[in-house]
Amino acid sequence: MKYLGLGYFDKKKMDALPKEKVEAIMQKCQVHLEEFYKSGQVVADVGVAQEAKSLQRVDGKLQVGENQLTQLEKMIGSAFIIEAQNIEEAIEIASLHPTVQVTEGEQLAWDIEIRAVDSFYMKN
Repeated sequence: MKYLGLGYFDKKKMDALPKEKVEAIMQKCQVHLEEFYKSGQVVADVGVAQEAKSLQRVDGKLQVGENQLTQLEKMIGSAFIIEAQNIEEAIEIASLHPTVQVTEGEQLAWDIEIRAVDSFYMKN
């Protein structure tokens, strides 16, 4: 079964850090990402930008606007898909992700949400 992991961070806390500090923290993520990938169960792993647009159909027409979710305190910083037998194994694999391994992440309110994937398509 596939599971979606969403990594969140506190935007205000991250934005308050100097760029050099953020870069240093991100460098610490690399060793943990390598362990995460070594599990052999990572299908995809994506770091996402803060800028986002929202798409919505209103009165039969597509509207594109600023994403309301970017106004929230917590933002998505990463997304990944893993293969696991059950939610317990998915949690075990996700626990290797830098979001919950890098010490500084605790002060920056990093956390991961895990959800079972009901449908999945990937272009070859």
